[in-house]
Amino acid sequence: MAVKIGELLTQANLITKEQLKQALEHQAQDGGRLGYVLVKLGFIADEKITQVLSKQYGIPSVHLPNFEIDPDVIKLIPHQLGIKLQLIPINRSGGTLTVAMVDPTDVSSMDDIKFMTGYNVEPVVASENSIKDAIERYYGTLDIDKEYEKVIDDIVEKSADEVEVLEEEEDINLAELEKSSEDAPVVRLVNLIFSDCLKRDASDIHIEPYEHCIRVRFRIDGILYEIMKPPFKLKNALTSRIKIMSQLDIAEKRLPQDGRIKLKMKTKTGLKEIDVRVSVLPTLYGEKIVMRILDKSRLMLDMTKLGLEPSSFEKFEKCIASPYGMALVTGPTGSGKTNTLYSSINRINTPETNIITAEDPVEFNLEGINQVQIKEHIGLTFAASLRAFLRQDPNVILVGEIRDFETAEIAIKAALTGHLVLSTLHTNDAPSTVNRLMNMGVEPYLITSSLLMICAQRLIRRICQDCKEEIEVPPQVQKNLGMPEKKVGSLKFYRGRGCSSCNESGYRGRVGLFEVMDISEELKELVLVGASAMELKRKAIEEGMLTLRDSGLEKIKQGITTIEEVLRETMKN
Repeated sequence: MAVKIGELLTQANLITKEQLKQALEHQAQDGGRLGYVLVKLGFIADEKITQVLSKQYGIPSVHLPNFEIDPDVIKLIPHQLGIKLQLIPINRSGGTLTVAMVDPTDVSSMDDIKFMTGYNVEPVVASENSIKDAIERYYGTLDIDKEYEKVIDDIVEKSADEVEVLEEEEDINLAELEKSSEDAPVVRLVNLIFSDCLKRDASDIHIEPYEHCIRVRFRIDGILYEIMKPPFKLKNALTSRIKIMSQLDIAEKRLPQDGRIKLKMKTKTGLKEIDVRVSVLPTLYGEKIVMRILDKSRLMLDMTKLGLEPSSFEKFEKCIASPYGMALVTGPTGSGKTNTLYSSINRINTPETNIITAEDPVEFNLEGINQVQIKEHIGLTFAASLRAFLRQDPNVILVGEIRDFETAEIAIKAALTGHLVLSTLHTNDAPSTVNRLMNMGVEPYLITSSLLMICAQRLIRRICQDCKEEIEVPPQVQKNLGMPEKKVGSLKFYRGRGCSSCNESGYRGRVGLFEVMDISEELKELVLVGASAMELKRKAIEEGMLTLRDSGLEKIKQGITTIEEVLRETMKN
């Protein structure tokens, strides 16, 4: 590309062949792009380079010094990524993000931006100097990025001598690891990651080592966003710092480990106590760390606010008010099952009721409820806990997850002997849960005798109320979504335009989609004759069950979420 630009500039008589030769020699010695070198040597002005690039690629150019960029747009791309890819976001319109780039043919960089932001990328050409100046001018106003920069600069300066990167085959020097993990910049960086996570209302922190870099990502409203890339030589120090905080073995790098951190952090509303669940997983290039933020203040224990439709709520409430039987909540990891179970037992938590739970792990401590932490390495499994619970005179038993036949069998026996049992399973929808139990080895007659209700759920993002706007949706799209024929064309649809409140995503917060199937006599008969999940679903819908898609359509009608969110999490009936 460099020679081609040089030839274009000489053909346009903007530089001489001698100047091109000098610039190429300078580039070979000091590096950098040819255009930048030519400007630096004073052979050509920035504007001329931009005009030539624009003509070469057939893409519009922009003179950044004369362009005002909205700070909310700048926040869409992290400071370090802008520097690395030599680009800066300049405008956002609908689902398209306009990005000023030195090389608008860099498809890889555009794909990275699209993946990270969720927007389509439209490139425009700008000179390297103007992009560098714009990055310095605009990102300097973002406090959190500025703080990251300050800490990272400090780390780079100090870690050159003090933090040594150990190869996997080298002997592990525990003293060095502990020393590097207590280094002030490393401690500050970890503290900054936690405080930034709280500011952004993130639920998880991912720290991922790769061959030549480390990546830090936050999960915000169910979607992962890249936040920063710390210096690679910090890999072991960062990992060790978190493992020491979690009281894990810093010398063990070959096996997965689980730990917990208790934090007390300053927020706008005062001191806040946060529990952090830590999972360390050995990967090809180091240990990947995932930290789940357990903020009790964000725990929703009011069942009326979970997102259940009135008919589904009525079925759910009737079930948990039963003196005995079993209720199952199903869905993938991160779909809010634990929150639903906690809300259920909180609703029936009275001085007259003895509630015992077996959880792995115990996510939140609830007053008035006896919670047991599963420890499989010493034999305290779900099955062992359940056996002990039956001798503890319980009224309600909550089992964190039914993972095997033994646990399922004891849970069903408890439900048949006068106890209300609540638990979870990993299945796609409510009807397929019956087949899952049968595949575990549970007899159909035991299922029909004990099971009261199955609730499948998902979490979808809410439209940000600060930038909510009405949009037009073609009738055909409404039909394909599953809207009733008589409703097509009469409903209003909304989306979030994107603002500073929602980090330009258009979404803020989440709400549940629920599919509540109560086990009627007709459904029991179908289970006993070995009916398929499809047949059970068809019968349940006939009896008034709202599917996950139906629940999503209700949320769209109420203006709570978007069509895209419902399509992302549900299948057509």
